[in-house]
Amino acid sequence: MADLGLLIVRLVIGITFVGHGAQKLFGWFGGTGLSNTGEWLESIGIKPGGEIWAILAGLFELLGGFLFAAGIYTTIGAILIIIVMIDAIFTVHAKNGYWLVNGGFEYNLVLIAIAVCISLTGPGDFVLIYKP
Repeated sequence: MADLGLLIVRLVIGITFVGHGAQKLFGWFGGTGLSNTGEWLESIGIKPGGEIWAILAGLFELLGGFLFAAGIYTTIGAILIIIVMIDAIFTVHAKNGYWLVNGGFEYNLVLIAIAVCISLTGPGDFVLIYKP
């Protein structure tokens, strides 16, 4: 049952990050796409090159989410997710305190904790590529 639990957590978190990356990179799932995401990043003070940062964030989310969900190179996927979440904390949420209801970093920290835990425990037996 532990392997099934790890799979569920990996799929929910990983697929969510794939979706967030696709929102930034391609404008899918109601996302704003690269140029609008880049403009938003510049509007919050990430200058110059907001679009470059949007590409990096989108790629980290897309690739990190895929690796995390698939259970392959899970630690690398977790690191990519953690980097994006730490960036979100310091650029957007920290000034609002801890609680999400105030725009704080509570949810980002939960995602970091999950990524760390999966990285430390391993992905479990249900992975995209069979491991003997």
